[in-house]
Amino acid sequence: MSVYEVIRRLPDLEQVRRVSRALAVLDLILGGDDDILPFFAFDSRWSSTEEAALMRDGSGNEYSIVFSAEGAFAFGFDHESPMSPWANGMHLWPGLVDGVPAVFDAALHEAAFCDQGVPRATVCFWRTVTDDAWRCGPVEVNRDGANYLFELLADGRPEAYLSFAEDYFGVKLEIEPIRHVYALMPLTEYVVTSLNRERRLADLADGIAEIGYPRS
Repeated sequence: MSVYEVIRRLPDLEQVRRVSRALAVLDLILGGDDDILPFFAFDSRWSSTEEAALMRDGSGNEYSIVFSAEGAFAFGFDHESPMSPWANGMHLWPGLVDGVPAVFDAALHEAAFCDQGVPRATVCFWRTVTDDAWRCGPVEVNRDGANYLFELLADGRPEAYLSFAEDYFGVKLEIEPIRHVYALMPLTEYVVTSLNRERRLADLADGIAEIGYPRS
């Protein structure tokens, strides 16, 4: 599945933002082990006008989605893809960022997403608030990694996260607390301990505030 399939499957802007926030909270609750790297993050204070959803898998693959009043702009990076700048003389793959609206210039050139001034990107897509669908450049895809990178967002179901988390964290989980978080219902002690008996709501205060997730 390439970027073309991903942008057809992605839900609307607000749902992508909601799921991104939920993934970050679930990672916050289930993480905490020094041997398990954080996977998902959400920074509601990315800038004075932007929020950012971030994924880092610890193996060099990542994505970044910047949300603003104008819409959302996303980069994804599969470090083993033939489309990587490192495989192409530190140049972006042809067509990858063609057609990006000017309202996303800041995200397109964000230094945090670049090395040697070049974005870490094998996938790029966006959606303005006036668009009726997600869009990407006229890129000829050669294993861009979009399927692996954005599968949980494209799927959008708590059940998909359950399968991912049980494998990644090596634990058995119940679906109801995950549904609670996906619905962005206020976080409670019961939900936290149902997911991770070693965690307490008070321990997560700073992380919850950064994510911008509601708590009771």
